[in-house]
Amino acid sequence: MGCSFSGLNALYDTVGGRGGDVWVNDYHFRVLRRLGDAGPAGSSVFLVKEVVAAATASDGTAGSEPGASGIAGKKGIDPSHISADGTYALKKVLVQSDQHLELVQQEIRVSSQFSHPNLLPLLEHAIVAVKDGSQNYEAYLLFPVHLEGTLHDITKTMLEKKEFFPTITVLQIFRQRKQSHLAILMDFESAGPARKTIRSQAEALQLQEWASEHCSSHYRAPELWECPSHADIDERTDIWSLGCTLYAMMYGKSPFDYELDESSGESLHSVIKNVQIKWPEEAGSTYPDSLRQFITWMLQPHPAVRPHIDDIIIHVDKLVMKYSN
Repeated sequence: MGCSFSGLNALYDTVGGRGGDVWVNDYHFRVLRRLGDAGPAGSSVFLVKEVVAAATASDGTAGSEPGASGIAGKKGIDPSHISADGTYALKKVLVQSDQHLELVQQEIRVSSQFSHPNLLPLLEHAIVAVKDGSQNYEAYLLFPVHLEGTLHDITKTMLEKKEFFPTITVLQIFRQRKQSHLAILMDFESAGPARKTIRSQAEALQLQEWASEHCSSHYRAPELWECPSHADIDERTDIWSLGCTLYAMMYGKSPFDYELDESSGESLHSVIKNVQIKWPEEAGSTYPDSLRQFITWMLQPHPAVRPHIDDIIIHVDKLVMKYSN
């Protein structure tokens, strides 16, 4: 699936979030405010409101109801993703290299395939040439907006108050079976095939370099820090990140932040390599040993002995049943 190039697009006076208008192909939006940065330098997210032309009445006058020319009238969009008040999130990316352009196109291809309540869908996109004589492009990606804050924001606030999610809430967020606490994954610019065959030192170094640029260091599996010259990378690399995420939901930080805070001069790489997990004392008996053992199971330093996702689902379902009573 390719990108659409549109000469209609223009974004005015958005420096500092002061507002302006933007066209994403045939869809017109007004910029309300800047929400923050997204991904690499040159990427920002704005809160926008769709400007929809009024419907024309039978006598030729403008009616009061919005017409079908807006995003709501676009074929293939799940009605649940249409905003009741017309507000959406617009990601603007300044593309300054062919490599970055490939990453943006990859994000568009991946996000356009989503049809799942836990994955943020891409509603519309455009990539346009910057009108300054350069070879740069600007990419605009339109998504449903969620203003409740990220899970990281929530856990960070709770940590400051010395509050923690109950065990069953952590498990429900992690499992997402009954959707009692809807978690939505977003930002797929660095998404790629889960399986990769490494057969040389050059390939190993290339993977390490890619991981250092695109993977959050505190959630990066050991094999992405030091990849062997002969390795078969698979989905269990993501199981490591999943274990780190579960830990962060419980304690507000990655499994290695607490150890780093208490160690003298140790690097993050060293702490992760030795799998030095610190269980915060301030949480006390908030979480049972079975939940901590579950995390330890996912954070095995050798990927070959980590569980697969089917094993994770079976085990977390057992924990949900155990702690639902």
